[in-house]
Amino acid sequence: MPASPSELQAHAAVAHAAREHSGRLLALLIRDLRDFHLAQDCLQDALESAVVHWSRNSLPHSPEAWLLQTARRKAIDRIRRMRNFERLSDEYARRLLELDQSTQEQEEPEVIPDERLRLIFICCHPAIDEKTRIVMTLRTLCGLTTTEIARAFLDTPDAMAQRLVRARHKIKKAGIPYELPREDMWAERLQSVLSVIYLVFNEGYAATSGQHVLRHELCEEAIRLGRMMLHLKPGEAEIEGLLALMLLNHARRKGRATADDDLIPLDQQNRQLWDQKQIKEATDLLVTALKRQQPGVYQLQAAISAIHAESTSHAATHWHEIVLLHDGLHAMSNNPVYLLNRAVALSYAQSPEAALDALTPLVNTLGDYQPFYAAQADVLRRLGRIVEAKQAYQRAITLSHNNSERAFLQSRLAMLSK
Repeated sequence: MPASPSELQAHAAVAHAAREHSGRLLALLIRDLRDFHLAQDCLQDALESAVVHWSRNSLPHSPEAWLLQTARRKAIDRIRRMRNFERLSDEYARRLLELDQSTQEQEEPEVIPDERLRLIFICCHPAIDEKTRIVMTLRTLCGLTTTEIARAFLDTPDAMAQRLVRARHKIKKAGIPYELPREDMWAERLQSVLSVIYLVFNEGYAATSGQHVLRHELCEEAIRLGRMMLHLKPGEAEIEGLLALMLLNHARRKGRATADDDLIPLDQQNRQLWDQKQIKEATDLLVTALKRQQPGVYQLQAAISAIHAESTSHAATHWHEIVLLHDGLHAMSNNPVYLLNRAVALSYAQSPEAALDALTPLVNTLGDYQPFYAAQADVLRRLGRIVEAKQAYQRAITLSHNNSERAFLQSRLAMLSK
């Protein structure tokens, strides 16, 4: 029997609420319950209940508030079914009922006033390996899908899903506490927290999937968290570098796509649309960071973005400087994506032939990475090697899950057939 209009509407509303609000809701539930797994289970229960209730009734005025209230009630039910009910239920049930009735007493001001940032610090626990803690935080608190995270780490979605399952089992078995560390212990989590913020921004800046080139809400959320980090830890060069990098890239947002969301390549963008005020703020931050003489990958990436932002045209860009900065990035972090971006810069600093030579060995590590084939196709196109360029474009199209990105690549491929 086909779904009714009300059921279809409810499913769509629940999917939207899960995508937009699950990170914040989970953060609030973890705060209230002090139990990561219980919070996850209760949020899932609430989402499942929403499908039923929203199908039978009209959608609530505030889906987010409805889900939070329902998840808290589900938590009470689950706690009452636990073996240690006698010991725990009174305390938890009283606390949750007070929250549900909006009568919770005022608590002492938090060291980190933002709920999501506080939970990011909590989830980036040093007992878990760095990659896993970043992955788990992106998935549970920041709302990124397993596929989106997998692409950021050059992994397959299946491998990433298995990593998440193993991490949750380890946390539960080891009894790793989800508590905010003392401020003097932040340093051991700082790099992971910055990585989470950066990867959230990256997914917003170059959306892995969906209809749009940009996901503005992710970019703006990452910038907001970056500003808060700088407020909490002033004088940290890499925080300044990360915020500068995000601001510089976000400043170019209006030039990156048409009103119909068609992707515009860098060499064709109208630089008059770039946000000069934001570029000035970012470059000032970057200069301050570099003066501290504590180099880091975010500062170098921001320096590359600053060269683009301050160039009057694509042709006038100091490509040789960009190549050198990518050399520095690769020396700091053996990341093949830096070498890919270096090869693209080399195609303008030196020649497409030099770029192709630099790209060829990267197929061993980037063989399933869509931007690799897009870059290879462009270099081959400029060299006049049309047959090979077509093959690379076709491979890039196959690996792309973003509609705007795929349409752009298809248009480039079609031009080669004329």
